[in-house]
Amino acid sequence: MTHPVNDGVILALDGIVKRFGAAVALDGASLAVRRGTLHAVLGENGAGKTTLMRIAFGMLPPDAGTIRLDGVARRLASPADAIAAGIGMVHQHFTVVPAMTVAENVALGGRGRYDARAAADRVREVGARAGLALDPDARAGDLSVAGQQRLEIVKALARDARLLILDEPAAVLGPAEARELLTWLRGYVDAGATAVLITHKLRDALAFADDVTVLRRGRTVATARAAATDETALTRHMLGAADGTDDAALATVGAGPAAHHDAAPTAGPVRAAARDLRYVDARGVTVVRDATFELRAGELVGVVGVEGSGQRELLRLLAGRLAPTAGTLTRPARVGFVPEDRHRDALLLDGSLVENVALRGAGARRGLVPWTALGRRTTTLLERFDVRAGPAGATLPARALSGGNQQKLVVARELAGDETGTPELVVAENPTRGLDVRATAAVLARLRDARAAGAAVIVYSSDLDEVLALADRVLVVYDGHVRPAPAEREAVGRAMLGVFD
Repeated sequence: MTHPVNDGVILALDGIVKRFGAAVALDGASLAVRRGTLHAVLGENGAGKTTLMRIAFGMLPPDAGTIRLDGVARRLASPADAIAAGIGMVHQHFTVVPAMTVAENVALGGRGRYDARAAADRVREVGARAGLALDPDARAGDLSVAGQQRLEIVKALARDARLLILDEPAAVLGPAEARELLTWLRGYVDAGATAVLITHKLRDALAFADDVTVLRRGRTVATARAAATDETALTRHMLGAADGTDDAALATVGAGPAAHHDAAPTAGPVRAAARDLRYVDARGVTVVRDATFELRAGELVGVVGVEGSGQRELLRLLAGRLAPTAGTLTRPARVGFVPEDRHRDALLLDGSLVENVALRGAGARRGLVPWTALGRRTTTLLERFDVRAGPAGATLPARALSGGNQQKLVVARELAGDETGTPELVVAENPTRGLDVRATAAVLARLRDARAAGAAVIVYSSDLDEVLALADRVLVVYDGHVRPAPAEREAVGRAMLGVFD
């Protein structure tokens, strides 16, 4: 791969170094963003993508290196400096204030006295110009995930950003919403804007970006025009070939629907069973309707359904996070649960890794917490599940881990079990969302390991191809009804829309 010609560069990061204690997050990384282009920054979780862009947005100071805007060296000491320079950033984890209106969120952080009418007019003006219509009076917390992300973009554009940075914007969206966002982003750039897209999805980068840069372990390893490279070359740059696991990772993620089914052991005794299971939510809406099914030891069951069909509530019933309204549900005492939102539902972000591991089985312990033993156990889990915590090891705060390593920590804790034993039932919601190729392969491999060890494993994923490649059998959830999936992929897609052949 060759470096693009350095013409019309709006943002240049050269030789950027960033350390967090003994850990080196960036080791001389560089990036050149051409004006009027969409530049994708690729890399594994923990490669340094977000850290590099946080430096560009003034959130972190570099330990070495230079930042140039329009060819002029700049010191961006804060996000306020970056905003004043025309840089906007949409973070992977949203910063909207749920209790405030859309207009109030857009005006937040602005100078002068708050003018409700002017703020509402600004939302309408920016929304109309960018094709991102929002109701200024809507409460931010009432917006969908896609709506909140739209609000984050409007906030940045309302501050006259001429360079927009988006950190894994598709990670929190379903496939249709993600494609809609990327299509908008492509049109936004085609209209004369400039944007940087942090992503781990190679196909998105190749389909929508003009230029691509690959980071690996804090270093820039390749930059190219998107049209001049391909998925195979980018994957090799992302993964490298240092540990011999790359081919296995690629084969695992790219496998076809039946690739892993031969490895499944014969299903054993029933681990969980539902009969006429019903769940009515706080709004009085029946979300799960008279579901009847069994989950057996040694099988991996996939769950698919369009957003809002009841699949999340179904899995949370199985995990014990929700109580059935009617019907019967039997489940084992030992259940591992990997929730979709690890920050909200799985981690103490400011707690150490050993404190996070201690959450497993915390309610069942009596007496003093055996911290020394838990520390040793945590260190073992970090090694076994390849959670890269650096020199700090088990004492590192969970917040300091990359997203992929945070997810591997949750998987390690939930699948390894506790003093009472390993889980007999594993429930996972979108366990690979937002992960790169290697981390995805690692998580899927661990789910198969749990199945091979005799657990019943049930996985919901918004990625239909992932479910078909992973599962021994598939359940379709539509309007709260749970049915066995058809054999053909196209028929599964129709069933998700309520069309059963």
